[in-house]
Amino acid sequence: MDNLKQIQALKVEKGDGFHHTYSQDEVSSFCDHINYYLKDDKDVADILPLDPETNDMFVKVGDGILLCKIINLAQNGAIDPRAINVKKPLNIFNENINLNLAIQSAKSIGCIVVNIRPDLIKDRREHIILGLVWQIIKIQTTKMVNLKENPFLIRLKKEDEEIGDILKLPPDQLLLRWFNHHLKEAKSQRQVNNFDKDLQDGEAYIILLNQLDKDRCSLDGLTQDQENRAKTIIQNAETIGVPKFMRPVHIVKGNSKLNLLFCAQIFNTCPGLTPSQDDYEKTKMLQEDDDPESSMDERVFKMWINSLNIEDGYINNLIEDMRDGINLNRLLEKLKPQTINWKNVKIPAKSRIIKVQNANYSLEQAKTFKITLVNVGGVDFVDGKKKLILGVIWQLFRLDVLKTMGDQKDDQILEAANKKVPEADRLASFKDPKAKTSHFFFRILNSIEPRAIDWDFVQKGETPEEIESNAKYVISVARRLGATVFLIWEQIRDGKAKMLAVFTASLLHFAEDYKVAKLGHAE
Repeated sequence: MDNLKQIQALKVEKGDGFHHTYSQDEVSSFCDHINYYLKDDKDVADILPLDPETNDMFVKVGDGILLCKIINLAQNGAIDPRAINVKKPLNIFNENINLNLAIQSAKSIGCIVVNIRPDLIKDRREHIILGLVWQIIKIQTTKMVNLKENPFLIRLKKEDEEIGDILKLPPDQLLLRWFNHHLKEAKSQRQVNNFDKDLQDGEAYIILLNQLDKDRCSLDGLTQDQENRAKTIIQNAETIGVPKFMRPVHIVKGNSKLNLLFCAQIFNTCPGLTPSQDDYEKTKMLQEDDDPESSMDERVFKMWINSLNIEDGYINNLIEDMRDGINLNRLLEKLKPQTINWKNVKIPAKSRIIKVQNANYSLEQAKTFKITLVNVGGVDFVDGKKKLILGVIWQLFRLDVLKTMGDQKDDQILEAANKKVPEADRLASFKDPKAKTSHFFFRILNSIEPRAIDWDFVQKGETPEEIESNAKYVISVARRLGATVFLIWEQIRDGKAKMLAVFTASLLHFAEDYKVAKLGHAE
């Protein structure tokens, strides 16, 4: 390994008095990744390519543009490009709203952003920046590793499992199953159970790549030493079209994060499985969206729960992840600590009886939140009754979002909001068709910070195209101010009154926080 470049973890000390370490291996790899995917983006042409061997990335994320760009790589359309300030030089205000936009949008796609603030990014807190970039790149790289995008993954289901068990699996677990499927097909005795030590000698990679493409990826690497085998792996992967951001040293050192990303890139490039008609039939329910409104609610509630950073409670598929009652108990405990007596919750819950008991217990404790639980029981959760599950989650969601405002009714929220809006744009109710134009929400945001909106981008909202354009822009404007938004643009387009009421309430609450922050800054 002498001629392999050794890149060690670096230790830094920042103003909080703590020592934080970060991996230069990961810095180098993430820089290569960003350079590859954004090489043709004119908005960042002046700062790319990033130098993978220095602290270049930590410096160049400081104005927020680069972070916004990679978030849109992770989820296309997560940020309305019009909301990103790209015209340089940027003043401090515009840098800050870019960073707000990036942080809040990262939260909306599933990143954990607790304790991440614009000032920490501008202060080049390496461990914070690297942690955020890692989450974004992971989401981008693994977003196709699911049953809906790739129905052939149903073949990885074990005999004693249901489709729901596969839906619950996070991408990393699906990738391990996929990897092992190909090792088994290759008649190998190897099994991969993690992304570090099991991949460190490189043999499993050599077998996998050969199984995926026997013509271009030979097994010759098995007879090489560890260092040269790692080089062969990178060469073979590049030969079949895998984007190059992994280095031989990363394999040899067993970096779990980089191995996960590398496996995902191999999967995305050459999964080695072709969907069959049988695969489509077995996953038909996922391909046909028979209830668009429920699907939209699922996306919002998943976004909200994951933003709470619940230990062991990350949600991959909302309905399936709620069926055994465990995650509902975790959610209740997060919302109101000491609600749950964990002696009454069985983890893991393998039998139907235990799952029903867990769900019944969580619903019993949910009554202390004073929510309505008529005709819903633990059996409904275990059976995956979508509307009933969403009904319970909706009430908890609304309580959490509105907790700082007291138990306000929708008409009280509307009355308060209308006072901030010119008469022409006021709403008679949240069912008012005018809400679909987004003008009402633009006016609330304008009352908070007039500099946040570029009115040249705001359209009349008379056509479906204009309604969509305004809805996407207003959500990004709210986020660029720093507001937490649990709403998707389609819910504005469709005039979903209950979600529009919560959105309005969250903006009113944010307005008070913003006013206090401005006063504090002025002092």
